Amino acid sequence: MYAEERQQVILERARAKGRVDVAALAEEFDVTTETIRRDLTVLERHGVLRRVHGGAIPVERLGFEPALSVRETVMTEEKDRIAKAALAELPESGTILLDAGTTTARMADALPVDRELTVVTHSVNIALSLITRPNVTVMLVGGRLRSRTLASVDAWALQALRDTFVEVVFIATNGVSVDRGLTTPDPAEAMVKKAAIASGRRCVLLADHTKVGNDHFSRFADLGDIDTFITDTGIDDAVADEISAVGPRVLQV
Repeated sequence: MYAEERQQVILERARAKGRVDVAALAEEFDVTTETIRRDLTVLERHGVLRRVHGGAIPVERLGFEPALSVRETVMTEEKDRIAKAALAELPESGTILLDAGTTTARMADALPVDRELTVVTHSVNIALSLITRPNVTVMLVGGRLRSRTLASVDAWALQALRDTFVEVVFIATNGVSVDRGLTTPDPAEAMVKKAAIASGRRCVLLADHTKVGNDHFSRFADLGDIDTFITDTGIDDAVADEISAVGPRVLQV
């Protein structure tokens, strides 16, 4: 097994069990404990695990929110596939809302050049990426700017979204589960996401499989609020069926 493959298994194990142990992993993979420690160091540098005594814990379990620069480097192939699949949910013309997130940012980059669209967003990154597109009108939602996500939050953002109506909302999330719905670590971001969903005729959730099963501090939507959930093939089929039974159509790409 290559190091990258072993590290992916370690990450999946940590997310499933909440913790991994160095000695147990070394025995399972028949490698030295030093090799496992190097694997954990690599995963920590990627921002997906946090080293603790004797092992590691996934950052989701710590309520830790990785910086945008870190999240942009994780699950890149899966995010690209999800973003491209989301293009099928676009209206022929009209207004959409792109939530702040790394997968929605990739969707912004992939928007077709032959379609006239108005894009509402509270993400500075997404707004900057679209401003030079002649077929796109960008409506940037203002408010307090969070440095960790470069997203506008608080009262100004909420007021703008209360007076906004769009055809489709493309929403991102830090966690999604059958029991808790859609969650994110920051209450201010949660309020904006909730208002964004309320502004749309339809809502499409874009989230890779590592977000599934994770619950964070602030809930901003139930699964019944989502019309379509686009994720990658790494999601467990049984879990996908459970999510679909609650409401949204689940597409694995």
